[in-house]
Amino acid sequence: MPSAGRPFSRRVLDALAARGVRVADITLHCGVSSLERGEMPYPERFKVSAATAEAVNAAERVIAVGTTVVRALETAAGEPFEGWTRLVITPETGVSIVDGIITGWHEPDASHLLMLEAIAGRELVERSYAAALAHGYRWHEFGDSHLLIP
Repeated sequence: MPSAGRPFSRRVLDALAARGVRVADITLHCGVSSLERGEMPYPERFKVSAATAEAVNAAERVIAVGTTVVRALETAAGEPFEGWTRLVITPETGVSIVDGIITGWHEPDASHLLMLEAIAGRELVERSYAAALAHGYRWHEFGDSHLLIP
């Protein structure tokens, strides 16, 4: 299971639905989620169904749950798609579909931080990591998650 989805129990999903938050499914075949220093993300297989593409296009705001979801949504670009993503998202490439992300806390030199900066900006990412360190948040894989919305 993608680690970013761990906090989403049935109770949490029901509470979100009661507040009008719509959840759309993506089939993911996740790769390594915590890369070594300097490693770029590996290719990952995924499927965005027609129903999910429609939901994404109709959404006021798209919040991805995890870095693989960001890569999948940005590769599909609002269309149904099944295949592989090799997309590496950085502040230079930016994002066009995703407005925010729920993710775990990645290592300070992980390439995933570039994706977070592409979504939320460097300043917000730096502030969130400083707060996590100051308050003893648990680190990635089985640690805490955070929401970044610029």
